[in-house]
Amino acid sequence: MAYYRRRRARKVCQFCVDKVSYIDYKDTDTLWRYLTPQAKIQPRRKTGTCAKHQRMLARAIKRARHLALLPFTGDHIRLYGSGSGE
Repeated sequence: MAYYRRRRARKVCQFCVDKVSYIDYKDTDTLWRYLTPQAKIQPRRKTGTCAKHQRMLARAIKRARHLALLPFTGDHIRLYGSGSGE
């Protein structure tokens, strides 16, 4: 009995589909989608972003954190709320 692994369909970079040339650090609604509940940046294999946009995304998230638009840790989310206007 042979076991075959099924290949999943390759995830597509949403930024490439939308032809995004710059990821804005002030667009926190978009950036929140790429953070885990612990406020960590999600890896490429999970989100499907290409390497170029993953670098831009990481840079935008780090800038937003520096300006206190996004939290650094999950503790900030638990103590002060998500801050995304919900």
